[in-house]
Amino acid sequence: MQGYELRAQYYETDQMGIIHHSNYIRWFESARIWYMHQVGADYREMEEMGILSPVLEVSCTYRSMVHFDDVVEVVPKIEKYNGIRMELSYQILDRQAGEVRAVGRSSHCFLDREGRVCSLKKACPAYHEAFEKAVEVSRTVSSGNDKE
Repeated sequence: MQGYELRAQYYETDQMGIIHHSNYIRWFESARIWYMHQVGADYREMEEMGILSPVLEVSCTYRSMVHFDDVVEVVPKIEKYNGIRMELSYQILDRQAGEVRAVGRSSHCFLDREGRVCSLKKACPAYHEAFEKAVEVSRTVSSGNDKE
């Protein structure tokens, strides 16, 4: 699966002319929402059903700089999923050079409208199956394609 492509915007740069570190986390979130839609688990619909997925933890390791107007691809991948929690990894790749600019991880749980932890297997079996399938697909991808 192709990743989420974006062009680095001028307003995302810092005083040194590179993309400010906080924007990578935003890019992870945008890519995660896009990815969920791609695998058949639309986040907007999930929220409309009363299921939330807050971020429990997020991290980013910066390998090299992204500058204004660079085109990058954010490649999200579900690393762990058990119906209650989900962990994703991310790679930010420079589209022109093909180099990894940053890698990251995020951890999430699923909550109902009252803020109680819920199991997607029970609350939304279709999304549970979509995430399980996405995990299986990512496991079958050749490790030779990983750029990390």
